Amino acid sequence: MPRSLIAIHHPNSYDPSVEGEEMQREWPSTPMNNQLTRRDFAIRAAGFGLALGLAPAATLAGTQQGSRSETSPAVADPYSLVDQELLPVLKQFPAFDLSAEMVGKFRQLPGLPPLPAPAPQPVERHIPGPPGALEVRLWVVDPAPSEKSKPVLLHMHGGGFMMADPRLMPRLQEIATDCHCVVVSVDYRLAPETRYPGSLEDNYAALKWVHAHATELGIDRSKIAVGGESAGAGHAASLAIHARDRNEVPIVFQLLIYPQLDDRTGSTRAAPPAIGRFMWTAGANRFAWSSLLGVPAGSSSVPAAAIPARVASVDGLPPAWIGVGSIDLFVEEDMEYAHRLVYAGIATELLVVPGAFHGFDLLVPDAEASKQFSASWKAALRKAFAAGKGL
Repeated sequence: MPRSLIAIHHPNSYDPSVEGEEMQREWPSTPMNNQLTRRDFAIRAAGFGLALGLAPAATLAGTQQGSRSETSPAVADPYSLVDQELLPVLKQFPAFDLSAEMVGKFRQLPGLPPLPAPAPQPVERHIPGPPGALEVRLWVVDPAPSEKSKPVLLHMHGGGFMMADPRLMPRLQEIATDCHCVVVSVDYRLAPETRYPGSLEDNYAALKWVHAHATELGIDRSKIAVGGESAGAGHAASLAIHARDRNEVPIVFQLLIYPQLDDRTGSTRAAPPAIGRFMWTAGANRFAWSSLLGVPAGSSSVPAAAIPARVASVDGLPPAWIGVGSIDLFVEEDMEYAHRLVYAGIATELLVVPGAFHGFDLLVPDAEASKQFSASWKAALRKAFAAGKGL
């Protein structure tokens, strides 16, 4: 029986010890002889963490008790909250505390290569960066190079503002194929080497470039969407806000997959007992936001313009799809942001998946909840492109 999905429709700063950004800019060029399944991708990604010698998740009760004691009382069995189909893989995944050292190790992990043809192949492009900055690298995936006036998704990868996504290439190819759109993914500069607004300006430079080069890319300027996962979805939400304010490039839709929207989550706003126990914790969130902002997460010195949840007004933003798991650390901030959009009269769809943790769809892509989740955001993106003006 299909699991229920909640749906709403409506008209402290630190001194980094990691290496420089070059670690995240290398990509393996060895082709794959056989196409891997989505489950293979997830298992291989989980293996990356195990290869680092991290503690197995079976020790979660002991290893995470201390890191969460300041935010919520203990839950007797955190695993009892998890969707049963997601549970076996989750228990194999390592638990860890995010640190500068850990970020450095993750940056050195090899990324998954692209799926072989006939999947559309990623093409590397370099465009002018923001004033005074280096070029910005893009990955362009076009499912139908001979066609004109295609829609485009400007994509921003996840990774807690500090890391790349090792599953990026197959994911871009899947979106391009399933949604029949050009996908342009931005290799924005990472924190803590680059603080806000560096990554925002990289993403905005990419937005302007896509708009200016529509003919070359074979896209329709009136069908530009922005989106991403986790930190990338937070970047997408921020980009939509700044594009509205600068009024240079119209955005038709924002695809926000468990977006990281509020630096106060896990710092000045404690997480409830059932939330944020797996994959991305309150401690990781504080570390990530502080790395991006250069000031302690949740503090009064945070620039409000850097945080989608702190922006005074959401009026005039494009329609949105927001999806998150019910035990994801971001569930409250994502629901609150969706409520603000709805209240402002912006067509918004919100999905909350029962028993799902952060990144569940990537870790267990064949689970029924994951398939429903992916089908929902893909359908919303296709609908937005077909309408030309979102939901």
